[in-house]
Amino acid sequence: MYLGQPDTVLLRDGKTMLAAYPLGHGGPDTVLKRSGDGGLTWSGRLPVPANFQGKHNAPSVHRVVDPSGVERLVLFVSHPAMVRSISEDDGETWTPLEPLFGSEMRGTPGYKGHAPPKSVIPTLGGMRYVAAYHDHYEDDGKQVVETMQITSVDGGLSWSKPRVTSRHPAYPGAEPCEPALIHSPDGGQILCLARENSRRYNSLWMASSYEGETWTEMRELPWELTGDRHVARYAPDGRLVVTFRDMAPGSSTYGDFVAWVGSYDDVAAGRLGQYRVRLLQNHGRPGDTGYAGLDVLPDGTMVSTTYCAIEPGQQPLVVSLRFTLEEIDEAANQGFSYDVG
Repeated sequence: MYLGQPDTVLLRDGKTMLAAYPLGHGGPDTVLKRSGDGGLTWSGRLPVPANFQGKHNAPSVHRVVDPSGVERLVLFVSHPAMVRSISEDDGETWTPLEPLFGSEMRGTPGYKGHAPPKSVIPTLGGMRYVAAYHDHYEDDGKQVVETMQITSVDGGLSWSKPRVTSRHPAYPGAEPCEPALIHSPDGGQILCLARENSRRYNSLWMASSYEGETWTEMRELPWELTGDRHVARYAPDGRLVVTFRDMAPGSSTYGDFVAWVGSYDDVAAGRLGQYRVRLLQNHGRPGDTGYAGLDVLPDGTMVSTTYCAIEPGQQPLVVSLRFTLEEIDEAANQGFSYDVG
């Protein structure tokens, strides 16, 4: 069976994880599993509401805290329009999926949500969350792909009207999508990395120094960061780790699942970073790997849960990889890929 694009969330105990993924490429159905040991072992499929079955698109799951201190998990799926489910007991039970936007808005450009938010991050004060995703819509008869943003001030119970955040006049025809957000080390800026789906340009990036209220124009990322579905996290030593599906033209790991290691300043300055290393060789179609969760355990172990055909002739499977930067530093220094498949 084809198992599709997963996402994960690490709970506050630092070891319990939930994974959400569809059965197939973008669906059908949304499946949940739990790990109590940091991704070493996983449960069977967890009970979920009946309407978790059906045509969905690449679920995402996030942990948020409301202003009164109530912690929630919010799960988004998108098809044919964005819906969400909430758990207030660490994923033991979930509400049925409900529309994120009112029915009167679902036909409005920008209100569908082609893919759910991969990134949901708090602002500095912690009272507001910013979520980024992308949408396809028609404008003057032309199909447009742009990054979108919504915000919540009540711990994910309700969300603002979406607004377009991407501006890319230097790259006509660009299609920025699947945005990933991460704060600068000092918290004063938000960085957004985006897939470029027209394949005319490298992947794109923009930044906000105003908590996502305004964004810079988009610029191209280096070839080394060109790919799909970026996920960015900081390692304990402060370095930035970005996993993604490698789509850089001419790359020896084209279509594989890779990790880029560098610094936040490397991205902002357009530098190449420290290195890029292959985590998994994809034996399926080039588009069938790389949507992933990335969690950092208290001991510094990084757990990346992705989907990939890890053997020739095999359908994609959902797999968890565990690595430390010391391990992939060594592989990179010796000039080897860090294949775990």
